[in-house]
Amino acid sequence: MKLPFVLSIPHGALRVPDAILRTMKLQPRDIEASVDNGTLEVFSGLPALAVVSAEWNRLVADVNRNPSDAGDRGVISRIDYDGREVYQPDAGVGPIERADRIERYHRPFHRRLAAALRLPGVAGLYDCHSLNNIGPREAPDRGKTRKDIVLGNNGDSSGCPRSGRGSPTCPSRVFRRMADCFRDAGFSVALNHPYAGGYITTHYGKRLVKEGRFAVQIEINQSLLLDPDTRRIDAARATDVQGRIAKAFQWIALSCGFSE
Repeated sequence: MKLPFVLSIPHGALRVPDAILRTMKLQPRDIEASVDNGTLEVFSGLPALAVVSAEWNRLVADVNRNPSDAGDRGVISRIDYDGREVYQPDAGVGPIERADRIERYHRPFHRRLAAALRLPGVAGLYDCHSLNNIGPREAPDRGKTRKDIVLGNNGDSSGCPRSGRGSPTCPSRVFRRMADCFRDAGFSVALNHPYAGGYITTHYGKRLVKEGRFAVQIEINQSLLLDPDTRRIDAARATDVQGRIAKAFQWIALSCGFSE
């Protein structure tokens, strides 16, 4: 069954251009830790109408940030999620380089994603991520154990509008039905906690909801995918998770009226 969805994978890439890599203070293992482990292995092989993956690591330019976000963990991060400084003291990113990176690495991804969303038959967008089993130092749920799947629609714990956050990017009834489909596939599920959706979900969701479509952020707990001894992706685990997510997506397409 072809899934009537577009899948975006913004944080699955490890590549950093050599010229940028030379300015970084982070060690290779730190850069590797910035990757959403398992997202390419699980999501890129699903039978969606389109899968749009970032080609460059999020530390080069984070495509899940507003290009105007100049914060420490904005479009060009200065601090990673473990609180480490990304760049050497004499190698900060100035306004000219910042604008160049946005043009080279941020905008091409969004042009590809916008084109995918214009394909015939697209019912909605899933922005695909993975997260650590325990909230890291700079996370809103520091030290807390997370659910298997976290779905975000920019709403509250029921998917309804939350004060100060703007409109949900998926109707709450449909959103809760999505959660039920993932539970039926054997996952524990949290809604909008610790993450309710980033730039991709909110930016595209505004228009998609008006068109009767949706945008939802999905996070997979990396503990489902990693070998507990090596902390590397376990192929058998990834295959199992991919199969269950495919079933959940199929049930969503059928039960929410998205399939033909």
